[in-house]
Amino acid sequence: MNKEKRSKKIKHKLLHKYRLVVLNEDTFEERFTFKLNRLNVFVFSIISVIILISITTILIAFTPLREYIPGYSSVALKKKATLLTYKTDSLQQVIAINDQYFSSIKRVLAGEVNIVDFNKDSIIEAAKKENFKIDFTLSREDSLLREKVLLEDKYNPLVTNSEVSFVLFPPVKGIISEEFNIKDKHFAIDIVTAKDAPVKATADGTVIFSEWTSETGFVIIIDHSNNFLSVYKHNALLTKEQGELVKAGEVIAQVGNTGEFSTGPHLHFELWSDGYPINPSSLIDYN
Repeated sequence: MNKEKRSKKIKHKLLHKYRLVVLNEDTFEERFTFKLNRLNVFVFSIISVIILISITTILIAFTPLREYIPGYSSVALKKKATLLTYKTDSLQQVIAINDQYFSSIKRVLAGEVNIVDFNKDSIIEAAKKENFKIDFTLSREDSLLREKVLLEDKYNPLVTNSEVSFVLFPPVKGIISEEFNIKDKHFAIDIVTAKDAPVKATADGTVIFSEWTSETGFVIIIDHSNNFLSVYKHNALLTKEQGELVKAGEVIAQVGNTGEFSTGPHLHFELWSDGYPINPSSLIDYN
C-alpha cells in the first residue's frame, strides 16, 4: 500500500499542472499564459540540452570556429606544415646531389678516377660492345637551327669571345719544387714561397669547395668559365667560402703547411679542364 501511495504521489507531482502567467506590471494585463507540469519542464530541459550539445558539436566539427578552441590545430598551419615538408624533401634531394658532385670532384682531384673513364671515345666503344645503336647523324632541322644560332651570336654584342678574354694569373710567386707529372699521378705543381703569403685567384670564378681535409689541409676549388677548375691545397687559412664569387687576383687564402701530405710551406696548384688535368706551367709564369 505504501508503495502504491508513493507512486501515485510521485505521478501526481509530475502531472500536476501549473499555470505560468506573464503580466504587465503597470496594468496587470495578462500577456502570455502557459500551462505546465513538472514532466513537461523535465522533457523540455533534456531536449534543450541535446539540441545545444548538437549545435556545439556541429560548430566545432564543420566550421572555422574550432580553431579558437584549445587543442584544435589551424587549417592554415596544416597547409604550411605540408608545404614545408615538401620543400624539406626537395632540399634533401638537392643536398644529396651536391654531395655526390663534390665527392666526384674529390675523387678526380685525388687521382682515384682514371682519366680514360671520362674519355668520350671509350664510352662510345663500350656502347658498341653492348650492341647499342647510336645515331650520331644530324637531322636537317638540327643543322638549320645550328646555323641560325651561329648567325645570331655572330653579331650579338652581349656575347664575348671567352677564349680570347680568358687569362690566367699566377696564384703566388715562387719556385716550383715539383713539376706536373701524369705518370706519378701528380696532377699539379708545387710552388715554394714564403709562409702566410697571399694566395690569389688565377681567374674570375665561383668557389665550389672551401673546406679542411686531413690529407691536403685547407683546400679551395674555384669554377671558372670555359669548364676550367683551379685547385689550391695546403693553405694556412681560407678567406673565401663556398658559393662566393671571386675576381682574378683576389686573395682567397694564405700559403701554409697543412695536411698529412705537406712537407713544408708551399702551394699545391692544379688546373682541370673538362675532367682532364692540365699542366699549369704551360699557361702561367710563376717567376
